[in-house]
Amino acid sequence: MTLSARTRLSGTIRYLEVGENTAEVQLKLDDGQTVTSVITANSAERLDLSEGDSVDAVVKATDVMIDA
Repeated sequence: MTLSARTRLSGTIRYLEVGENTAEVQLKLDDGQTVTSVITANSAERLDLSEGDSVDAVVKATDVMIDA
């Protein structure tokens, strides 16, 4: 699949909790950092996600805000 998003972070699922409507997916990136994403439960099931799977987090944002 071709995507227009340019930021792709490779990692391993270290935590996955699928609820009724949403799923929390925590990735340990190849460089040791952690990224957490909330996706629909339907997407987690369709992708057949499991802890230990190697996946990519694809980031596409129209805005990124930093507050100090």
